Amino acid sequence: MIYNLLRRFVVMAVAVPLAAAGARKLSDVVEARRGPSRGTRLLRQGADTLQGTFGRQKKRRRFSLLGR
Repeated sequence: MIYNLLRRFVVMAVAVPLAAAGARKLSDVVEARRGPSRGTRLLRQGADTLQGTFGRQKKRRRFSLLGR
């Protein structure tokens, strides 16, 4: 049971950000060679989605004094 929990943590902490970075890098390389296209845009959006879903979340202020 501990092994499964550790494996899940490693996948979320290491593999998902690496996949997002790889997709973003691949998008940059293809875009530099062939120009912008639907495929490069989808690769970049997929990387953004992965980092937004599994990446570090923005810190939310619970009690803001100025209501920002």
